[in-house]
Amino acid sequence: MATSDELRHLAHARDLAMRGRGRVSPNPLVGAVVVRDGVVVGEGWHEGPGTPHAEVGALRAAGDGARGATVICTLEPCSHHGRTPPCCDALIGAGVSRVVVGCLDPLERDRAGGASVLRAAGIDVAVAPEDEAAVCRELNAPFFTHAVTGRPLVTLKLATSLDGKVATVSGETRWISGPQSRELVHRWRADADAVAVGIGTARADDPVLTARGVDGAFRQPLRVVFDGHARLPHRGALIAGAREVPVLIFAGEAADPERVAALRDAGAEVVQLPGSHAERIGHALDDLGRRDVQSVFLEGGPTLAEAFLAAGAVDRVAWFVAPILIGGAGAPGALGGTGLGPLAGVPRLAEMTVARVGDDVLIAGRLTALAAA
Repeated sequence: MATSDELRHLAHARDLAMRGRGRVSPNPLVGAVVVRDGVVVGEGWHEGPGTPHAEVGALRAAGDGARGATVICTLEPCSHHGRTPPCCDALIGAGVSRVVVGCLDPLERDRAGGASVLRAAGIDVAVAPEDEAAVCRELNAPFFTHAVTGRPLVTLKLATSLDGKVATVSGETRWISGPQSRELVHRWRADADAVAVGIGTARADDPVLTARGVDGAFRQPLRVVFDGHARLPHRGALIAGAREVPVLIFAGEAADPERVAALRDAGAEVVQLPGSHAERIGHALDDLGRRDVQSVFLEGGPTLAEAFLAAGAVDRVAWFVAPILIGGAGAPGALGGTGLGPLAGVPRLAEMTVARVGDDVLIAGRLTALAAA
């Protein structure tokens, strides 16, 4: 069992892990500290694929001080050779006496099991209690989702007026949400592996879909467009920058071959998928999962948002509500389509949070379907 002091150090390790945000995927965010006689003698965090893992960085910082010490890390140490050697070997070689793990790694189920390897080497291993483990899992929710399902975690972002509109009758959309909300969205883009929109939004708004004005180093997300008929404009912002920041277009099998070829010639990758719109969403998520895309930040528009919800493909929702009223029966609402069915079965937010972001209100939570009445 982890002690109260060890749990305090675990909280610090989580803070260290966040220093790698926006650049470690497909690896998880991990932080680690080496504690000897109650004092931190080394700390580390994972900075990206191919770089030392957090435990190795902490051991190097501790040097000889690691022998007989306790290592506290946010995630179960790895037992396999990947881009770098196993962390378990480094911990055993350093002579640590105890390892406290924030949460277990689902990928270790099909390997030797980091905790088991350490225990077999005579190292005392403790796993944090469930409430702390849940916080550590949340730190890497996309990694866990991908590890278990093979698909990315999908977060649907919406920004509406008080009356639920995403544009005026004339199509004006900039700006519904305030500057602080838009700044937060750019941070989320930087954290995501991919940002996705539908062709309606791509044509109407001509978005760039890059992360801008974000502090620190990060990788630009893959820009994804759901474009059944391959109608993305060649002179738009997405295609203009496709050779610098990749653009992936998911089109239907019946898309015009000349338009598909032209988009490819312009620098975009086009993947044609079979089936209905809903089936193509599933195929697209499978395709993204095979690319090691662990998180998708879905930015609309109303047609694509409703289609993802109807397909049960949204894991989380982040909904900004601005203190404005737009009105107009013809002004588009947040969700298009034909609706999500009777109230007994519509999706509902769980673990909901409500926060002020500037003048806006952010409602966020995990999505779950109601049981049929």
